[in-house]
Amino acid sequence: MFTGIVEEVGEVVGKEDLTDAARLVIRGPVVTADAGHGDSIAVNGVCLTVVEIQPGGVFSADVMGETLDRSSLGDVGVGSRVNLERAAAVNSRLGGHIVQGHVDGTGHVIARTPSEHWEVVRIALPTALARYVVEKGSITVDGVSLTVSALGRASENDWFEVSLIPTTRELTILGTAPIGTRVNLEVDVIAKYVERLMSTSRE
Repeated sequence: MFTGIVEEVGEVVGKEDLTDAARLVIRGPVVTADAGHGDSIAVNGVCLTVVEIQPGGVFSADVMGETLDRSSLGDVGVGSRVNLERAAAVNSRLGGHIVQGHVDGTGHVIARTPSEHWEVVRIALPTALARYVVEKGSITVDGVSLTVSALGRASENDWFEVSLIPTTRELTILGTAPIGTRVNLEVDVIAKYVERLMSTSRE
């Protein structure tokens, strides 16, 4: 489990394309400081298992084909910057919200509106996920726990907006993501459980 509080922005320093998977090699000295084989690290919101720790704060992780299809990790390559977070410790504060690291789908940035102290980012999302998104609720975008500030529909796109404070802009890759950037989305798991329970009760 994660909290959606990004610990550092790492860099992809290697990528091996396999038949139905890929192996990523990522530099992240903060998240590897106490990591070992088998530990979980979220990369742009995707929970990956550490395969190997290498010198210089580098770790490798395998990404299966399904994950490449359902997330934006298939887009990353050597030189890509990625948001990194270690799994939450049982005794740690829940600074964001409950994040599983199981991406539900991808969206893309369709607008950015800067102001003096924050920036509003509008993101299009699949219609199938829109029902789980509510104003003032939580959503995870590329591993960042954010509060939905607005939502709506324009043309064929459902969309939501989040407001980035200076810290989020400076310390995550969302701060510089241009329009058109594909982002990983994880909706609040509580909404999915409620939907499932309600549908079961009607059977």
